[in-house]
Amino acid sequence: MHTFGVYIDGEWQQTPNILKVMNPVDNSTVGNVAKAGENEALAAVHAAQQALDSWSVTTAYERANLLKLWYEAIEQEKIDIAKTLTMEQGKPLKEAISEIDYANQFILWYAEEAKRVYGETIPSLDKSKRIIVNKKPIGVVAAITPWNFPAAMITRKVSPALAAGCTVVIKPSELTPLTAYRLVLLADKVGFPKGVINIVTGDPIKIGDIWLNDKRVRKITFTGSTPVGKYLMKGASYTVKKVSLELGGHAPTIVLKDADLDFAAETILAGKFRNAGQTCVCPNRIYVQKEVVEKFIDIFSKKAKKLVVGNGLDEGVDMGPLISDQAVHKVIKQVQDAVDKGATLIGELPGSRMVKPIILTNVNNEMRCMNEETFGPLAPIMSIEDEEEAIRLANNSEYGLAAYVFTSHLEKAFKLSEALEYGIVGINDTLPSIVQAPFGGMKQSGIGREGGHHGLDEFLEIQYVSMKLHS
Repeated sequence: MHTFGVYIDGEWQQTPNILKVMNPVDNSTVGNVAKAGENEALAAVHAAQQALDSWSVTTAYERANLLKLWYEAIEQEKIDIAKTLTMEQGKPLKEAISEIDYANQFILWYAEEAKRVYGETIPSLDKSKRIIVNKKPIGVVAAITPWNFPAAMITRKVSPALAAGCTVVIKPSELTPLTAYRLVLLADKVGFPKGVINIVTGDPIKIGDIWLNDKRVRKITFTGSTPVGKYLMKGASYTVKKVSLELGGHAPTIVLKDADLDFAAETILAGKFRNAGQTCVCPNRIYVQKEVVEKFIDIFSKKAKKLVVGNGLDEGVDMGPLISDQAVHKVIKQVQDAVDKGATLIGELPGSRMVKPIILTNVNNEMRCMNEETFGPLAPIMSIEDEEEAIRLANNSEYGLAAYVFTSHLEKAFKLSEALEYGIVGINDTLPSIVQAPFGGMKQSGIGREGGHHGLDEFLEIQYVSMKLHS
């Protein structure tokens, strides 16, 4: 069984301790990584800082060419990487392959965007002055990524950082580090210079605190829970680091009476139960106009019952396991709370990590499932009067990541999308994430954007040059 060392300054290094990576299906060991501590975290920053001087002044074309080579290497090995992802994370292999494709598109996109970092000249009031605006790489970037998308969350952060001329230190989740290490192994093989990319895994608080306190780290980019995001934001304030935070979500999903109900049910199903509901943008609160709520429930529940739950490597599986027993217990608590407060359960409480789709009806806004992020295959459905009530309920949340609307009425689509306080709004669409568009939230769902040209700007500083002419 392979054990990955930490990767620092272009070298794979072992440490005294290892972290076992477990398959959530049966808790079998699928691989090991060297466990990093404070010394390795510091060494990674030192290597990234040393490499910054040379990497930041390479041409955009040089950086683009290396990114394209990385993309091609991943493309050649994507099936094997996807199998690793399924074994450590649990999602069905077809989903894992889709994630690798999605992750790799960020590398290709930012290979091109690297050549589009444009400055400006600005007319001056003083004819003897010239005003020039430059964009410069921010410096060493610390990327901290979650377990639910162990490939995509790496490339969505690292690709624009590298394209901008930054160097990176990466800490993937200790639950799912193998995919990240395989990506970095390929980056090493295609020839990224020493120190440009570094990766360590270990105690998240110890490593995070080292990076927060180190003045050489100029940016923290993080995807994860809102409480951890707040911790990082506070810690970053002491050295005034730039932060990008993609945090929790509790996506409202509004189905109006004029919607195509069969299409709405199929589309919401795809978003809700993708990765067993373990996504920050999956539909979590389903509000259906009262005239069609019973019909929608009937269609949706029949489709949900057809989903096959099992080992992600098996043929025909639609949903894999939840990542941990703790995740299962959270689903159980939300269901029990809702039933105690009058909800009707369609499905059954889970007895293992293989959680079948659960639907709750007769739901009200006092239930925990309508106020807390679930991260599981639980779909609560609540009846509403009209779009005004839908907007009020949807916006009554500390979260503001994604929201969804199903309607056949163009005017209503515009009205709701403009009224919803969310960074992403899908109209008749619950899978809105693409590399070309800015992904990110409002309110306590985060700061900054990933994807598109906006994602590159997050890793650039703006420098203003004022030049006085002598003659």
